[in-house]
Amino acid sequence: MRRDRLLQVALLFLYVSLTGRVSSHQESGEWNCESSSSEIRVEAAFLPGIITLDGHADDWSDVEGSEYPLLPALDPDDDKEYSGGKMTVKALHDGKDVFLLLQVNGDYVYSKGENKRCPSVALMFQIGEDATYHNMGGCTEGMDSCTNKTCKGHEVDIMHFSIGSAIPGRLYGGNPIDNSQGNGGDRFGHLVDLYAWTPHCRYLDGTGPSGNDTSGQNNWKGAWWHSSFSVHSGFTVDDSPYGSNGEKGTYFFEFSRPLRTMDRLQQDAQFTVGGSTKMSAAFWYPVGGNPWHGSSHFSINCDWVSMDISSGKSHVDKNTSSASSWDAESAFSLLFSVISLCLSIYVIYRIYGSKSAQYKPMEIALG
Repeated sequence: MRRDRLLQVALLFLYVSLTGRVSSHQESGEWNCESSSSEIRVEAAFLPGIITLDGHADDWSDVEGSEYPLLPALDPDDDKEYSGGKMTVKALHDGKDVFLLLQVNGDYVYSKGENKRCPSVALMFQIGEDATYHNMGGCTEGMDSCTNKTCKGHEVDIMHFSIGSAIPGRLYGGNPIDNSQGNGGDRFGHLVDLYAWTPHCRYLDGTGPSGNDTSGQNNWKGAWWHSSFSVHSGFTVDDSPYGSNGEKGTYFFEFSRPLRTMDRLQQDAQFTVGGSTKMSAAFWYPVGGNPWHGSSHFSINCDWVSMDISSGKSHVDKNTSSASSWDAESAFSLLFSVISLCLSIYVIYRIYGSKSAQYKPMEIALG
C-alpha cells in the first residue's frame, strides 16, 4: 500500500516537472478577448472506418477542417501570432470513438528527452457548466483551497502530449501499466489525461488534493509525425532524432478517445452523438531554439470553440437520397432501353418481312 502511494506521488511529481511550474501562468495585463468562436466551428462528422491512428494525415485528406490563427494564450494580440502559420483542426467519429487531427506548420526541431525543446500540444474540453476557457475552468479558489467541492462546476478535461520521449508514428497515451495504477499518466510518451479547475489546480485523472482514486484512467491515445521524414516504414528509439533539425514541413498530431468514458469523478468530458461540446487546442513551440515554459503556449482562440458531434442520420439520409435518385434514373434508363429494342425489332420486321415471298399452297397431282 505504501509502495503504491509513493509511486502515485512520483508520477504526479514527474508530470509537474515535465509540464513546468503552474505558478508561471501569469497574464501581462487585463484580460481582453475579441472572440470569433461563433463564426468557425469544428464538425466531427460520422465517418466510420477511415482513420488509422498513426500520425499520418493521408487518410484525413477528404475530411474538412477548420483553420485558426495561433495567438498567445495569455495575450491574444494579432501582432504576436505564431509565425509558422495557422493550425488546422479536423475531427470525426465512428459512433464509438472521436478522432482529432491537429496540423500546424513548423520547422522540424527535436531534442530527445527534452520536452520543452520539442513542440507540444494540448486539447481542453468543458466539463462543468460554469467552466470557462479563461483561467482553465475559472475557479476563484487558490492552490490551498481548490477541491472538487469548492470548485464544483468549474471542471475542464485536458489532454497534453509532449513528444520529447515519443517516437514518431508510435502510439502513446492510455496503457495497461499506468491505467492499473488508477491515474491518467503515460510513462512512455507523456500523452497524459488531466483535469483542472484553474491553472494552479490541475491533476492527473485519478489524483487530486483530496486523495487518489484508483478508478482514474487515461482514455486518450495518439501519435505524431512531421512531413519532412523520409522514412515511412517505422522508427525506433535508435533512429532519434528521426529527421534533420531545421527542415521545413508540417507537424501532425493525431488523437482518439471514446465518446463516453467510465469516469465517475467528473474528470472527463462526455461526448454525445448529435450534441455539441466546448473545446480548445494549444500549441507550444521552442521559438528561436529557446525552451518553452508552461504558459507560453499559443491557442486557437481566446474563448471556447464549439465542436459538433454529427449524427449518422444526416449522412444516412444523404446516402439514401442519393441511392433513391440513382435507382429512379436506372429504372428509367432500363425502360427506355427495352422500348428502344422493341421498336428496333418491329421496324426491322416491317422493312424486311414485307419483301419475303408469299406462301402459296403446292398443287400435287395424284394421278
